[in-house]
Amino acid sequence: MKDRTIWWVRHGPTHAKTMVGWSDLPADLSDRDGLARLSDALPVNVPVMSSDLIRTRATAEAVRGARALLPPDPALREMHFGAWELKAHAEIEAEDPERIRAFWETPGEVRPPGGESWNDLGARVSEAVEALLETHGRLIVVAHFGVILSELQRILGWSGDQTFAQRIDPLSLTQIDYAPRPPRGPADQSPSVMAEATKRRFGLSQFRPRLWP
Repeated sequence: MKDRTIWWVRHGPTHAKTMVGWSDLPADLSDRDGLARLSDALPVNVPVMSSDLIRTRATAEAVRGARALLPPDPALREMHFGAWELKAHAEIEAEDPERIRAFWETPGEVRPPGGESWNDLGARVSEAVEALLETHGRLIVVAHFGVILSELQRILGWSGDQTFAQRIDPLSLTQIDYAPRPPRGPADQSPSVMAEATKRRFGLSQFRPRLWP
């Protein structure tokens, strides 16, 4: 039965103090020692891919070593913040206080004007992830805070509050082992979830959750 594991890497820091979603800001990849430690922590003979944004593509190049590099996937982009893109929280709070509070306090269907909700992001990412697992089985994926967090929520069954309380640091490693999924009927598309997670630090932060069908 095919092994289904993704080693998720968050891109290097942008140092932006605003809402950065689909804006194509570069990553600061000056921490060569940190990048080397991260590359050493990743499995060999597993291909690397990323979203299509420059901060993930450049990080993928920086950590890939001799690993194969697959084409980027736009479905793995960060959340689309719409009219809030590149605005500071205080600026959004002044313009749209009720919506921004609901966005953080009751994540789910609340959307920035012209953007995505948390549930929109989760649906987009989970569909892309299942397709990647079906094709490749084992992958290293360089992605974004929201993308990685949405998969952890899906796998671990966290509430919105639990999810947003987590830290996914730049250049951190999150390993998710997805158990094989048995055939399902058309009326049963949602897996039941059991999971364990541990976190340790060695210059990287690492989760090891598991999804059971």
